[in-house]
Formats: sequence, C-alpha cells, structure tokens
Amino acid sequence: MVKEIKTEAKVSVGIEALWKALAKDVAFVTPKVIPNLVKNAEVTEGDGGIGTVFLFNFGSDVPKMSYQKEKIVELDEAVHKIGLQVIEGGHLNFGFSSYKTTFQLTPIQEEETMVSVEVTYESQVEDSSMPSKTAKSVLAFISSLECYLLNGAI
Repeated sequence: MVKEIKTEAKVSVGIEALWKALAKDVAFVTPKVIPNLVKNAEVTEGDGGIGTVFLFNFGSDVPKMSYQKEKIVELDEAVHKIGLQVIEGGHLNFGFSSYKTTFQLTPIQEEETMVSVEVTYESQVEDSSMPSKTAKSVLAFISSLECYLLNGAI
C-alpha cells in the first residue's frame, strides 16, 4: 500500500530562480548547498527531462547510506512540478520497494514561493521513520537552497 507524507515551506526566492536550481541545476547545486549530506552528484543518463538519472553520493552526515540513484519520473515545467523516484541504493536498501519525492512550486509574490513536498513510498518495514526524516531533510535542504540563492550563488 502506498503511503505519503506531505509538508511545505515558504521561501523568499522567486519561482524561476528556485525552479532553475531545483529542476535544472540540482546535480550542480546540491553538493554546494548541503555538502555534509551530498558529497557529489552527477547526471548519469538523460538531458534533464523525464527519464534523467542522477547519482547522489552521500557525505559524512549520512552514515547508513553511501549513494542513491534517482530518476525524474514526473516533470511539468508549466506548473513547476518535479518528481524524483529512487531507483537504486539509498532508501531501497532499507525495506522500501518504492520511494518518490515530488516538489511543487507555487508563486506567492514576486520574490516568494511556496514549496510543497510529497514523499510517497511503499515499504515492507512496519515502523519506519525514514519518510518523516526525508520530509524534514527536504525542508532543511530547501532552507539551505534559499540561503544559497539569496547570497547570489546563481
């Protein structure tokens, strides 16, 4: 049975800059924004569209996982929505049969964006705190990304 966790955060960055960082430059930006969590990242397949595969190698603050491959399985630039499905490593090594994180960006004002995050997963593990930890980690990433962009990084 598919389960889900939803959360959201308001950031003081315009939607276009945030979308570019999150959907277009994610492999470049992520290790710069959260270097203790993601040591490096690369595109291993694709051109940034549906089917693009990213390899994230984790840093020192992720002791139980060394890497995770994620594929873009949902992408709608018109509504600023992107879904990343774990296809190898990471969460799949901890009893999850599927694990997907979806980001939906919605403009609030010119320099404000609402980021809605949905983690959907299936697991053979009865009691797992990983999805809620993922939601908290994603919010921390979004906050760090906001600071990175506000400091003129891109």
